[in-house]
Amino acid sequence: MIINATAYPRAALIGNPSDGYFGKTIAFVFNNYRASVQLYETPELTILPAVRDTNVFADLETLCSEVGKRGYYGGIRLMKATARQFYLCCIKKGISLPRRNFTIRYDSDIPNRLGLAGSSAIITAALRAICQFYEVSFPLPEFANMVLAVERDELSIPAGLQDRVAQTYNHPVYMDFERNHMEKYNYGIYEAVDIPDDLNLFVAYRTDLAEGSEILHSRLRDDYNSGVPRVLDAMQEWSELTVKMKEALQKHDHAKIPSLINRNFDLRYEVCAGSISEKNLQMVQLARKMGASAKFTGSGGAIIGSYDDENMFAELRNELKKFQIEVIKPQIVREMVQA
Repeated sequence: MIINATAYPRAALIGNPSDGYFGKTIAFVFNNYRASVQLYETPELTILPAVRDTNVFADLETLCSEVGKRGYYGGIRLMKATARQFYLCCIKKGISLPRRNFTIRYDSDIPNRLGLAGSSAIITAALRAICQFYEVSFPLPEFANMVLAVERDELSIPAGLQDRVAQTYNHPVYMDFERNHMEKYNYGIYEAVDIPDDLNLFVAYRTDLAEGSEILHSRLRDDYNSGVPRVLDAMQEWSELTVKMKEALQKHDHAKIPSLINRNFDLRYEVCAGSISEKNLQMVQLARKMGASAKFTGSGGAIIGSYDDENMFAELRNELKKFQIEVIKPQIVREMVQA
């Protein structure tokens, strides 16, 4: 039997980056791109490489280009860490696994290292496939925690729960990471929300930029842990913006949404300006110049925003293309996964 599993890129609509700091966010996944995993039983456990794992290049120029787009690390380490975390969680829960092995391979067309949670999509898809293979299931909050543990605990990648929750639930989610609840249960309060079809949203990403989120998260974490007042105040305001966005979505009050999106980025710039590259800042500025709202989908490399009508979208796409920025309409996934 061949098992196929899929996960999608994530876009944070509002509230990021407060998810790792007891804040509130709303995020969704969209199926314009996907990470896919194929798994089947074999005598030995084998992890097959994908394109981004290659160590053979035509020349130095090609190597330089590939590293610029994909970074130094491929997906093999994600597969290994996912399998290990699954096994450790099963041991911790007293789940006895049958002595069966598998071969696993992955593929992904999610733009890499651009704030769309491409790595956690690969992990989510892999964990779904492994769980199905061994006929093991976990409550959705625990599943999201396992995906986070793969990156944070196994690979020492700074990350928060937001991406993994949206990818686990496969539906737009309002997330409240209230401190007392987090410390008691180790996960937040998650609520499915509706993003109306008539809300005009776009996602744009650079095709000439790839950078990890480690630097931004590390600096923000240091400031937060040090109790820097402007950072603590920003976390509170991001949470307030998220509540206002939730209310606007529920009331279909689209007129309020652009200012909330813009403030989310402006606040980020106030506290993280030194961690925002010129090319990332340019994306936001270009979109706003065309009349759209704009903020990061994650930690940079891609933005999300709202636009008024099809004329504005066409102008936005044509103008940003001049700067090697791709603009799409995200096809929001609303296929709520059941625990």
